[in-house]
Amino acid sequence: MPDPAKSNDDERMILDSVEQFLERDVKPYAMHLEHEDIWPEDIVGKMAELGLFGSIIHEEYGGLGLSCSTYAKIVEVVSREWMSLSGIFNSHLIMASCVQRNGTDAQKRKWLPKFASGEIRGGLALTEPNCGTDLQAIRTRADRDGDGYRINGTKTWISNGIHGHCFAVMVKTDLNAEPRHKGVSVFLVEKGEGFRPSRKLEKLGYKGIDSAELLFENCHVPAENLIGGVEGQGFRHIMGGLELGRINVAARGVGVSQAALDESVKYSQQRETFGKPIAEHQAIQLMLADMVTRTEAARLLVYRAADAFDRGERCDMEAGMAKLFATEAAVTNSMDALRVHGGYGYSKEFPVERYYRDAPLLTIGEGTNELQRIIIARQLIARNPI
Repeated sequence: MPDPAKSNDDERMILDSVEQFLERDVKPYAMHLEHEDIWPEDIVGKMAELGLFGSIIHEEYGGLGLSCSTYAKIVEVVSREWMSLSGIFNSHLIMASCVQRNGTDAQKRKWLPKFASGEIRGGLALTEPNCGTDLQAIRTRADRDGDGYRINGTKTWISNGIHGHCFAVMVKTDLNAEPRHKGVSVFLVEKGEGFRPSRKLEKLGYKGIDSAELLFENCHVPAENLIGGVEGQGFRHIMGGLELGRINVAARGVGVSQAALDESVKYSQQRETFGKPIAEHQAIQLMLADMVTRTEAARLLVYRAADAFDRGERCDMEAGMAKLFATEAAVTNSMDALRVHGGYGYSKEFPVERYYRDAPLLTIGEGTNELQRIIIARQLIARNPI
């Protein structure tokens, strides 16, 4: 049996290393990089040295082999400092997880060590200009061509699209399959002839990580890059990976909520009105009480979902609840933080305006919160039949 005390010590050591990295290499630069929308090349290199690109990749392939529970805590502390960084390695790790869980032995041996080291980085290419939540409606197609496939289509809002090297691309290999999901496959596609980013997408927030439109024009991909080696399994592969993605986004929500709370607690003790710190005014106290309660509740939902994932249980309901609650908490806390700060909250001199811009994305990414409510309700009924 694993020693719980040793496991906790290992986790604390890893989190301490991440927090030192954030304090030393991120905090002094995040505001500038964010406001100038500069991709943080040096920081990404240091994340690779820390092993973050291999966080949940098994040790036999050169990764850290961390549990989802520990990984979620890493995401939280990173997001507390600068949420954009968590997206750089999370999108990459969902791609890696797809290979680790569903790839052939040859695919795991070839790709996972390079993913773990950060030598090859990337993410998922799912969303299309006319298709987001309904992934079965994708139009990007892969047609058999000799010893490989030719991919044609467009993907959009792809994280790491400019600076990433390789992507797990969802395509249609059978346009006439019924039900539609049986015609969906996923390929690992490296940038090169026939595959390029067509443009960088400008965003309200979530700066620092590049989001792009990707164009596939008669892009040849070897058959050995079909994840799992069998057509028609891609939808199942991606849905399994999205549980991890939703836990990650929920952990980001906790991080943003905590950051908004921390800044509000600090500022409310510094700012004075009517002869006393605003922290002594009941209106501010009520707001702070709600903010901390929201944050702690969100954190516990994330821990519960991550524990279920680590046990190998189906956890789309738990991940959905964590994602729904934690991301809504981030939105509300970011608005409350802005109100606590008053006019200064609207200023770029303080980080709360960044939380206010970043938080809404969390309610959209990895499945909208409206979709999460549907998933939660359906699972609730399925688990409680009469």
